[in-house]
Amino acid sequence: MSRPRTVIVGAGFAGYRTARTLSGLARGRGEIVLLNPTDYFLYLPLLPQVAAGILEPRRVTVSLSGTLPRVKLVLGESDRIDLDARQVHYTGPEGEGGTLDYDRLVLAAGSVNKLLPIPGVAEHAHGFRGLPEALYLRDHVTRQVELAAATDDPERCAARCTFVVVGAGYTGTEVAAHGQLFTDAQVARHPMRTGMRPRWLLLDIADRVLPELDERLSRTADTVLRERGVDVRMGTSVKEATHDGVLLTDGEFVDTRTLVWCVGVRPDPLAESLGLPMERGRLLVDPHLRVPGRPEVFACGDAAAVPDLEKPGSYTPMTAQHAWRQGKVCAHNVAASFGDGERRAYRHKDMGFVVDLGGVKAAANPLGVNLSGVAAGAVARGYHLAAMPGNRVRVAADWLLDAVLPRQAVQLGLVRSWSVPLDTASPELARVPGRPGRGRSSGDGTQPPAAARAGSEPERNRAGGGPAEDRPGGEPARNRPGGEPAAGRPGGGPAKGRPGGEPAKNRPAVAPPPDQPPPGPDVAPGPVKRTDRFTEGDS
Repeated sequence: MSRPRTVIVGAGFAGYRTARTLSGLARGRGEIVLLNPTDYFLYLPLLPQVAAGILEPRRVTVSLSGTLPRVKLVLGESDRIDLDARQVHYTGPEGEGGTLDYDRLVLAAGSVNKLLPIPGVAEHAHGFRGLPEALYLRDHVTRQVELAAATDDPERCAARCTFVVVGAGYTGTEVAAHGQLFTDAQVARHPMRTGMRPRWLLLDIADRVLPELDERLSRTADTVLRERGVDVRMGTSVKEATHDGVLLTDGEFVDTRTLVWCVGVRPDPLAESLGLPMERGRLLVDPHLRVPGRPEVFACGDAAAVPDLEKPGSYTPMTAQHAWRQGKVCAHNVAASFGDGERRAYRHKDMGFVVDLGGVKAAANPLGVNLSGVAAGAVARGYHLAAMPGNRVRVAADWLLDAVLPRQAVQLGLVRSWSVPLDTASPELARVPGRPGRGRSSGDGTQPPAAARAGSEPERNRAGGGPAEDRPGGEPARNRPGGEPAAGRPGGGPAKGRPGGEPAKNRPAVAPPPDQPPPGPDVAPGPVKRTDRFTEGDS
């Protein structure tokens, strides 16, 4: 008799915790399969420190096969789930298709960047939900400072030294806080950069920084940001993004080459493709994380609308804390469905939040005790070390080295602008030449590398005046990283559980226009349609 198989889609906070807990409960009595496009779990709360050059990229990744020895890892992105046949159809990293049969299914697909219908944003901003985006942002910011130091034009220098972050949630606040320290250090240590003034703007339509937290924590973060030199503007957002900068809702035009998009997350479109009852893009489940009418299907994390038993009538927010805890409960309930133990309802208790503001500064309220300054910084780093499922010694070592040595501000050039579009269902995977990208909406203004844009406007006329970064070996045409927020911060929006799964992966890529050469080794693929669209809640 074959062993029962549980397939888990996604290895974010919810999916990883489910797999780890369930493997301990099953003790080899059942087969556990984890479907994920990458072979690591990404600890999102520390991603801003990767962008700021504090941590090396691999420090925030935890090997799935190394930490889940009794779980079978299948690399791929889920295209479609056949609930009646109990099959998950997926596409592997080299384009090969596959099918996984299951007895129990755990959907932990996570979330993607939240897009708003603002002109130019999809074209000129980037997200901040994966390693490729963090690496691009670090290179981009370093490049802007270097290019600003090389120009004799004061206006161009100021534009390149201006960085706009939209969204004052966890990620946006931390990106701005770390970014200001990062650029100030690059300028202060270089005698040829005397007089340069890096400027970071943090925008949000809310009336205060970190609106989801206690007002005292919000005031602490706001004070630290302003003292550091960050231009905090509440009640303000972007009305339009262009090659030369951004037009704000208050009418001011800000010259900049950098737009970081951190306005929130939305559930992965895979959940919506199932045709089951939804709540604002999230799959409705009962308190036991089971899908009504489908007893073999469970969902947790950002993909699931889980009833909040502490606040009847509402659902738990999309945060890493909830995703992590739901994963453990989900594992126990899956085991109980096979007759091993008793099922549990998901209940939670707020244990507090931490926000890392760079240096020794942070804002935290562990167990309801409000802290700031060095004490909060110690609590924040202690929390992250305790919460990480691996790499603790390496992370601590990087923190120690950062405290005594200057950071290395160099461009690695590993990630190009076109390979990390904002409008993507796979922020954990960078687009590569010769293979269709996923998630860019056709007609949204997306452009492939300069080499593929026959008859397009010369790059020297674009903002920044340099060659296109999209071309191998060149500088970016629109050097604007961007970054979506939330996610994984203790209390912040969770990690995308199933990095990248879009429902319609089996669809062929959109054919390039007649004047555009087909994708090749030196040409980025053209835009790819995505099936998910704006919902009323997103706007």
